[in-house]
Amino acid sequence: MNTIIVKQPMKKEALQKLAKEGFGDVVKAVVDVKQGIMAIGGELHADEETLLTENEHSDRKDTWGVNLYPGKSGEDFIEFDSMINLKPALGNRSRGVDDANIREAIKKVVETLIVE
Repeated sequence: MNTIIVKQPMKKEALQKLAKEGFGDVVKAVVDVKQGIMAIGGELHADEETLLTENEHSDRKDTWGVNLYPGKSGEDFIEFDSMINLKPALGNRSRGVDDANIREAIKKVVETLIVE
């Protein structure tokens, strides 16, 4: 699987194609909420986070792992679940995203970059 960095809007159809090429119905993504970009298509969230860190100078405090389900919509489209989200020093002690403001920031980036 090829990991790509998304900075400009892409069609949900393209995300669906990535899902079929990879895990079938899901695409792993890491969102940089500060820069408004994300890495998608990797096998592991950690690999996507590394790509953002090395290529885009993302800071770990701003990167959050999610799973995107292009065949679903609404609340079912984004799943907040990743090992990279375990950030006890930042107060996030789960694989989810505990802070509602961060979840909203993630949703905003995804909604901007994945369009119908």
